[in-house]
Amino acid sequence: NPHAGLVSRLRAAWLSGKTRPMEYRVTQLEALGRFLDEKQQDILEATTLDMRKPSFEVELSEISICRSELNHTLNNLSTWMKDEHVEKNWATQLDLAFIRKDPYGVVLIIAPWNYPINLLLVPLIGAIAAGNCVVMKPSEISRNVERLVAEMLPRYLDKDCFAVVTAGMEETTRLLENKFDYIFFTGSPSVGRIVMAAAAKHLTPMTLELGGKNPCYVSDSCDVQTVARRVAWGRFFNAGQTCVAPDYVLCSAEMQEKLLPALRKAIDEFYGPNPQESPDFARIVGDKQFQRVQALLRSGHAAIGGQMDAEAHYIAPTVLVDVQQDDPIMQEEIFGPILPILTVASMDDAITFINARERPLALYVFSSCKKVVNQVLERTSSGGFCANDTIMHMTLTSLPFGGIGQSGLGRYHGRFSFETFSHPRAALLRGAGREAL
Repeated sequence: NPHAGLVSRLRAAWLSGKTRPMEYRVTQLEALGRFLDEKQQDILEATTLDMRKPSFEVELSEISICRSELNHTLNNLSTWMKDEHVEKNWATQLDLAFIRKDPYGVVLIIAPWNYPINLLLVPLIGAIAAGNCVVMKPSEISRNVERLVAEMLPRYLDKDCFAVVTAGMEETTRLLENKFDYIFFTGSPSVGRIVMAAAAKHLTPMTLELGGKNPCYVSDSCDVQTVARRVAWGRFFNAGQTCVAPDYVLCSAEMQEKLLPALRKAIDEFYGPNPQESPDFARIVGDKQFQRVQALLRSGHAAIGGQMDAEAHYIAPTVLVDVQQDDPIMQEEIFGPILPILTVASMDDAITFINARERPLALYVFSSCKKVVNQVLERTSSGGFCANDTIMHMTLTSLPFGGIGQSGLGRYHGRFSFETFSHPRAALLRGAGREAL
């Protein structure tokens, strides 16, 4: 196996106890912060080459989120690492019982292409904080970021304990043949099944951060222009290539009539009359992804947008109407700048529609009525929930981020990242010489 030696070297470093002291973990986290600071311009240039990502989007969704996670972790790590003392029964009153947060060992992080810095470094922060050695596998699809991470990141981190592997699908399959102590994967459900099958051979615990068709119910009681701006921002950010983007809108026919002109106005305000010329609108990442998204445009008809340029990997911000439940666009996660609108007769019908499908990574509702918001929250299930906005719930380090069912397994962000990469080890330290008692 081409990676067996690498994994063995990292395991030897972990067994030496090198990563366990808090001082070591802090040193590596601070080095990661220097990487973000010193290579910020390189990150901006690499994401521009890969997806023509607007610099503002990169600052917000890649660099700022990583810095926030890093600062939060550094400020709280000493507290998180403390042994958690627990209640004792009558037979152990004179003994010491606690939970020790142990590192798993050598962990593997497989990152996707859509947010190639954020979705690699945020789990890495948790893995380092928990005291693990880490093999990182950035996506080969975002090849300029992959090159940047592979060449530059090892210059900042301890090479005995952290390594970057560049690999395509075939090489990644070989990498997964090695025994890891934990695997953290972000990507599609289809690839997630492959990773989970490989992990099962070694009984390796794992986190799966997948995607899903995230519903967005818009009730009749709301400010339409606010809804349009927030839905358009969440859907068309990163050209729709966001796992928590609203995937489709459910609303009444009357609300659709109001929402369409409001969405048209919001899109024009964000990207101008010709979004292809806008510096604030990204591109589809590659040919394969462009062809897949392009095929989804055959569903319904475009009330807004629909223009394409295959050579530039450009698809305009598009809103589809007259979409049917069995249309291709409703059978898979869109992952592109297309927003279908489906009409429902009532909130109850919207909830029935949502519950008839796989549980999504995120669920959105817009309403000025608290009763409607609470009804949707109580009667549905999803990885995360956000009312009267989109995406913003995942910016909080205090909230766990993760899916459920088809949309994923496990959680991270903030303390939840530390806990994900830590084994809660039960410990009972008994005294000697109490046999008479």
